[in-house]
Amino acid sequence: MPVMGRTKKDVLSEFRRSELLIAARAVFGKKGFHDASIEEIAELAEVAKGTVYLYYKSKRDLYMEALRFGVESLNKELKARLGGPGTCLETLRVLTETKIQFFEENRDFFRIYYSELGKLPSHPAAIAMVRDLYAEHARIFEQLLRNGIRHREVRNLDVEKMAFAIADITRGIATQRLLGTSKTGLDEDVDFVVDLLWKGIAR
Repeated sequence: MPVMGRTKKDVLSEFRRSELLIAARAVFGKKGFHDASIEEIAELAEVAKGTVYLYYKSKRDLYMEALRFGVESLNKELKARLGGPGTCLETLRVLTETKIQFFEENRDFFRIYYSELGKLPSHPAAIAMVRDLYAEHARIFEQLLRNGIRHREVRNLDVEKMAFAIADITRGIATQRLLGTSKTGLDEDVDFVVDLLWKGIAR
């Protein structure tokens, strides 16, 4: 029986895909693309190997979808925080903390996104997907800046360039923490990044 336009089969299919993507992130994150196997992913998801191929044509397709799933999950969280109450400065801190925590709570995804990204086959579709996801991520910070300018909290600047800069700087501190090179706590790292950024954008 359809539920809100979806059948029971649709719901089951969505659930199965989600389970496969979670398992894929874990296996790819631990072993990398080349050493991971469909068998291991199927075993972790508790399905038959053939079931994986019902949803994904190849290991590469599953890898790219796991990457997409991770970035979209992060972007969804950031968009939800962007719409919350508070000043531009307060929202910048919330977004920074949310992003860093996301990577700490999803270390397997972090390994895919940064450690393995450079090893992806140079397929035009793969390059386009990564570019589009990165641009969508930056647009969240771009919206923050536009809101800040509109409320006269942020000075007039090139919001597109600054948004990409914020995306890269926040990624950098998340990388330091996950590699163990940051010796300070989460709050201190977030304060450092926000202070650095705010001095560059505040009106």
